[in-house]
Order: sequence, then structure tokens, then C-alpha cells
Amino acid sequence: MKEELEFFVGDAMPWREAAQPGTEEKVLSRDPDDPSVLTRLVRWVPGLDTSAAGVITHEYVEEVYLLEGELVDLTLGQIFGPGHYASRRPGMRHGPYRTPAGCTMLEIRYRG
Repeated sequence: MKEELEFFVGDAMPWREAAQPGTEEKVLSRDPDDPSVLTRLVRWVPGLDTSAAGVITHEYVEEVYLLEGELVDLTLGQIFGPGHYASRRPGMRHGPYRTPAGCTMLEIRYRG
């Protein structure tokens, strides 16, 4: 279960390098017993292209809300921007992606 937190200033948290090259994150909440279960802001640098990793799947539910920038879905041939939302069940195929100008999103992960 995620840690219990009362309101705090998320903007005051520093961005830190994330596991995926070309991304930075601010982890707002995480399950200490299951590090994949988290809520975070994630920022992709301009020009990031995830084609080399191919189509993505994972074992958790993922919800993503785009806050800034653009995300190009190379499989769907569509461009998504601020206000676009995705909800993905475990095993759902998505991506790869490219972001010419960079993007920032809110990502929430949990077990279904």
C-alpha cells in the first residue's frame, strides 16, 4: 500500500533522473513494499524516442494524464497533448512513443 501523506508542496521537490533514459521524475507517493506502485510526475526530454524499446507492456495498472507538451504514438500514428488521458490494464500493449518538444505527465500505477 502507498504511504500515507497529507498535502505537501510537490513543486518544491527536485526533479531526479528516472530509470528510463531521457526522463526525469518527481515521485509523489510509492508503496515501499512494491516500488512499481507509485504516483509521479514524469518529464520526457525533447527528442526522446522509445522506438528502440518497442511496444511496452507491464504488470500493473497505469493511468497517465498529459500536462504539457506532445506525445506521438508511433503505433497508432496519433499525437496527444495536454488534457489527454490513458488508462491501461496489466499487459496492455502501448507505444512506442516520440516527443519532439518534450512532455510532462502525471502517472499513477497500482495493482488491479
